[in-house]
Formats: sequence, structure tokens, C-alpha cells
Amino acid sequence: MTWAQPASIAVYVHWPFCAKKCPYCDFAVTVRREIDEAATIKALKRDLDRHAKLYPRPPGVHSIYFGGGTPSLMQPASVAALIDHIDRLFGCLTGCEITLEANPTDTETNKLKAFRSTGVNRLSLGIQSLDDTELLVLGRNHNAQQARDALDSAAMHFDNFSMDLMYALPRQKTHKWTERVHSMLAWHPTHVSLYQLTIEPGTVFDKALQRGVLTSFDNDKAADLYEQTASTLEELGYPAYEVSNHARVGFESRHNLSYWRYEDYVGVGPGAHGRVTIDGRKHATENPRLLSDWEQHERVVAKPLTAKDADEEAFLMSMRTREGAIVGGHLVLNQDRLAFLKKQKMLEPIANSFRPTREGWLRLDTITGMLLT
Repeated sequence: MTWAQPASIAVYVHWPFCAKKCPYCDFAVTVRREIDEAATIKALKRDLDRHAKLYPRPPGVHSIYFGGGTPSLMQPASVAALIDHIDRLFGCLTGCEITLEANPTDTETNKLKAFRSTGVNRLSLGIQSLDDTELLVLGRNHNAQQARDALDSAAMHFDNFSMDLMYALPRQKTHKWTERVHSMLAWHPTHVSLYQLTIEPGTVFDKALQRGVLTSFDNDKAADLYEQTASTLEELGYPAYEVSNHARVGFESRHNLSYWRYEDYVGVGPGAHGRVTIDGRKHATENPRLLSDWEQHERVVAKPLTAKDADEEAFLMSMRTREGAIVGGHLVLNQDRLAFLKKQKMLEPIANSFRPTREGWLRLDTITGMLLT
């Protein structure tokens, strides 16, 4: 398909620093005690300048997402400066969603009110668990009481905040799991991101698994927990709008929907990538992953995607959502398998398309692989 020039885009800003790297993390992060914050902000602004030049006419911005890393380690003034720079380059549309990821340590919780005053209007809290033993296993930098304090502060200063919930942890106790989900919703977040712990290659957890020190969670039990948690969240007014994301109606993440709808997004910072439309064609951008390489990086390389590759990417991203599959003109699906998967209730028809059922989401990689073969 030919892609229209976007009226608006999303902007992702990657803050590359963490106070501590979690043992399951494979993101582009750097652990440093001392950070030259001013120099990093200048580098991020230069990166934004380079990306803005990809568009003949800068589109407006409907969402900004500060991720990482741990962007809540930034000073609020730095966040404000970056928002202002994005606004001057592209123009932030009325109601622009501006999200900041935050960790629940004392230092970062004390800055939440100040972050709200910068224009950040949505918070994403990396709670993961309210159990001290589980937080210790995950190597998190906060304890359960700090998580509760952060939720108190988020509820006080933000009308729109999300919380991360992680399951299928090593040695996780699954009894009374539904009660624990209920307790985490006592702060009435507007959004919940549900993540199964995955052991990524090269991480500390991966090395521990190879040495036999760590035991992975049983896949069948993980699937049961997913079903149990998704059902509980839906019953409590948080329907799933994507395979791992639940929200109150009207509080779905506009930024994340940009990815899943295959809309244009600009990614700045080490390891950040993007998808931009140039002359009716999708292009991929990707920054150097190493901090030192990114700091010396001077230009954006926008690699054009073939029509087939772009249509396949759009299909794969859209299959994660309740909105249904995007089926472009260059996409060839196995129609016999499509009919079979509908009969098996792994997929369900919707207007002009189809989407996975919850059972289908549990087997999403297998299903998409079958359809694209």
C-alpha cells in the first residue's frame, strides 16, 4: 500500500541511564553514578533536530514518551526543555499525551509533582510487584513500601497513570494471585501493563539459567496466570486493548497505539528506532545502541522498506490489538489456515478484518507464522 504523509506523529525519547540494571533487562542502558545531564540533553536535542529534517513539512505531535533507562532520574527542568524543543520543531497538538516512565524509589517519587508541572500528563510506574521477595528476585531498586508511596503520589498528582505488573517470576507464589491483583488496583490506575518475565539472551538471568542457578517458570502455568489476570482486570473495568495492555475506556495509551497502528513515530536517543513516511513509503530509522557511538552520531539513516516488508510489519503490529489486523495490498496470507484458525476460535471476524481472540493471543507468534507462510 502507499502510505499517506502523516498529519501527526509520536516521538519517543530514550533516556539511557539507570541507577542499576535489572537482571532481566536487555535494553540500551548505561549505569553511571555521575551523569552529565546537560550534555545528554544537548545530544538529544541534536538528535531531534536531525529527525525533524526527515519531513518536508513538520507534522504535529500527538504523543511524547520518555522511556529508558530511567527517565525519572532526569531533573524536571530537563524534561521541560525537551518538551519545549519538540514543540518548537514539530508543534504539540492540543491534548498531546506526554508520558514519563518512573521508578518508585524515594528520590524519584519526590519529583512526581514537579514532573507534572513540566507538561507531563501521563505517568508509567514500574511497580512490577508489591511483594518484597519478588522485587528482590527481580533485582529492582525499590521495595514494596516505596512502591506504595509512589502510587500514593501518582494518584495525588496525575489523573492518568499506568502501572506495570510482572508475572511468571522465578519461584513466584501463585496462590491468592487474584487477590493480589485486586490489591494493586486499590490506587485506581487508569492503565495496567501486564508483562510475563522473559529471559532474554545475554542478560544476567539468562546466564543464571544456563548455569542452572535459575529455573524458568512453567509455560502452562504462565498461560493460566495470563488468563486469570486478564479476566480479573476485565471484570474490574480494565478491558484488554492489546495483548499485554489493559485500560479504562478512554485511557488507552495513545503513544503505544501509534506503534500498533503502524503510524509514524520518531525515536531519539541510544538504540532508539522509528518508522517515518517519506514520499509515500515507509522508512526505518535506528540509532547506534552504544552511548559513545550515539554521542558521535551525526546523521539519521532512513532505510526504505519494501512494500511487502512494510505491509508485513503493519500486520504483525496490528495483530496485537483488539482493533484488528491491517491487511495491506502486498500482504499474502494463507487463506486455508486463516479459515482453520477462525474455526478453532483463535481468530474472530470483525468489520472488514479479523483479530485474535484471547486464546489466540496466547499463541500469537504461532498464528502469525502460520498465516504468513
